[in-house]
Amino acid sequence: MTAPPTSSRRETALLLAAIVLVSLNLRSALTVIGPLTRDLRHGDGLSSAAVGLLAAAPLLAFGLISPLGPRLAARFGIERSLVGCMLVLCASLALRPLPSVPLLFAGTLAAGAGIAVANVLLPALVKRRFGARATLVTGVYSVALGVGAAAAAGLAVPSEAWFGGSFRDALALWAPVALVAAIAWLPLLRGASADAGRDDAHVRVSLWGDRLAWCVTAYMALLAVQFYSMAAWLPEIYRHEGMSKGGAGALLSLALIVGIPFGFVVGWLAGRLEDQRPIALGGALCVLSGWVGVLAAPRAAPGLWATLLGVGFGVGFTLVLALFVLRAGDAPHAVALSGMAQSLGYTLAAVGPIAAGALHDATGGWRVPLVVLIAIAVADLLLGLAASRRGLVRGRDVEHPPAASEGVAAGAGAAR
Repeated sequence: MTAPPTSSRRETALLLAAIVLVSLNLRSALTVIGPLTRDLRHGDGLSSAAVGLLAAAPLLAFGLISPLGPRLAARFGIERSLVGCMLVLCASLALRPLPSVPLLFAGTLAAGAGIAVANVLLPALVKRRFGARATLVTGVYSVALGVGAAAAAGLAVPSEAWFGGSFRDALALWAPVALVAAIAWLPLLRGASADAGRDDAHVRVSLWGDRLAWCVTAYMALLAVQFYSMAAWLPEIYRHEGMSKGGAGALLSLALIVGIPFGFVVGWLAGRLEDQRPIALGGALCVLSGWVGVLAAPRAAPGLWATLLGVGFGVGFTLVLALFVLRAGDAPHAVALSGMAQSLGYTLAAVGPIAAGALHDATGGWRVPLVVLIAIAVADLLLGLAASRRGLVRGRDVEHPPAASEGVAAGAGAAR
């Protein structure tokens, strides 16, 4: 096989680097909140339910804004839309240190909006630009996503000290990283503008009548309910058990870190299996075991329970991202499946942190919320098996590009 031209290799390397930088920002705005929940409760006078609402605010934005992803891709192109997402994220994070609870919530919602669109567009971009290597690249950006989430959780408490004890400033730590991610895309926009007119994201597809698409959506939704409940409340659960603030934050960081290597492995393995059910089963059993451990013997082995949760979520979310590619026959179906799953999935996931906080306030402890999470984990195991069965989603076209663009797009697809 002839080696690709140097310019092509350079562009691929720049594209991968830009994807990684975006991925680093797609969870940090959320996971930074968990280690600082007690500061938010005492410093701003928020109840547990209100802190849960703050943790859920980006998820609500995910659910409401995700359907705009395909429209923005069709109008501006995926690459330009991603630049816009990172600029919105940077600006919204910069709002959070201001001494106003409404602005804290507004900045968090706006951050969720920027992340929501990027979440939808990345799988389609990978599907279109990397073809047969799409699941491998999915593993790469899943690892970067995990690194960003873990770093945000792990640095939350230390950065509070760096900023002179200001937990509000700690919430804005990742704004410069979002700006760097936006800048990284600028060299890629020239080629993107030439490709925007023939981008197959101009074809919009509806999957609301497809059973497999609903299975993937429900699998992701219940997985996200559990993950964001863990991100919001695991440190507080262990502070309730007598662990220090730094130790509880480190425990969440451990849960986020241990799943990172599994992201790459699952991304590589999922593309080589026709049936991904063994992966789904293994990940779900880890999550279920972790929740049972936290409920039954929280002090016996907190590191083990956090590790099981982290491995399970690392496997599960990478598999979900891979399913957006594997269950879609082309980029329009990948955009549609990603948008549907993330819109409904994150809307439901937003209930998790709020409900867990409200149940804690109502019962005065964490036993009832943990029992509910265990029941959700069992249901998610069954849904994961259904979503991972081989097959393709089949949607109904709701919008086509002009005939001339279709011809160009077909030629471009053949060239790839």
